[in-house]
Amino acid sequence: MLLCKRMVFVILIAILPVVLALNLVFPQLTPVFSPFTPLRPYLVIDAGHGGEDGGAISLSGIPESHLNLAIAGRVDLIMGLYGAPAVMLRREDVSLHDPQAKTLREKKVSDLHNRVELVSQQQNAVLLSVHQNSFPSSKYSGAQVFFAPTAGSKPFAIALQEALRTAADPTNGRQATAIAQSVYLMNHISCPAVLVECGFLTNPTEERLLQDANYQTKLAAAMSGCWLNYSGTFLLQDRDEGTS
Repeated sequence: MLLCKRMVFVILIAILPVVLALNLVFPQLTPVFSPFTPLRPYLVIDAGHGGEDGGAISLSGIPESHLNLAIAGRVDLIMGLYGAPAVMLRREDVSLHDPQAKTLREKKVSDLHNRVELVSQQQNAVLLSVHQNSFPSSKYSGAQVFFAPTAGSKPFAIALQEALRTAADPTNGRQATAIAQSVYLMNHISCPAVLVECGFLTNPTEERLLQDANYQTKLAAAMSGCWLNYSGTFLLQDRDEGTS
């Protein structure tokens, strides 16, 4: 427990300079110690994969699930500093499957079903799912945001893609894109949702960056700053108007 508290303290110290930078980019944002109005959307933070399902494996053997959790945890900490309502679907390297699931396939299916259920239980939710990309060729790089086929998802994804470009890689020409129908979680929820592929584990340069704590904080700050700036302004209006 003491070690856990020390780790949180170290991460908070690392995040504080980012908070100052956020205020330069989004001057209307102010850290608070009381919660925002309950009318604000509630950010559900999903660190993709977990447990036996490690996701993609980096060139140096790091499971995607570990990196997803590290970045998602930083987003959650920044949300706390700003008093913004948020919840993480998992805080440890575990799968969210039912106990009766035995095979790896059964565990993956159960895990996804349970994530859908957890998201659906949260009123006024918006889902942010954190993942890492991979490809047989090592030449590809850059973060990319995908949006669900639900009202409000596309405009948030576009704003988030621009925030990541500005904060992490100004040369990144990738655009926010509709999520594939094969991605179960993003196609079985009713709330606005985006999935962020933070970078390519198969690109040597980007893989090193994604393991760097400072870069993880930079990515988390871009996601958090975009959300804090976006959620209180036109998100609810977008949900009423649809994805067009």
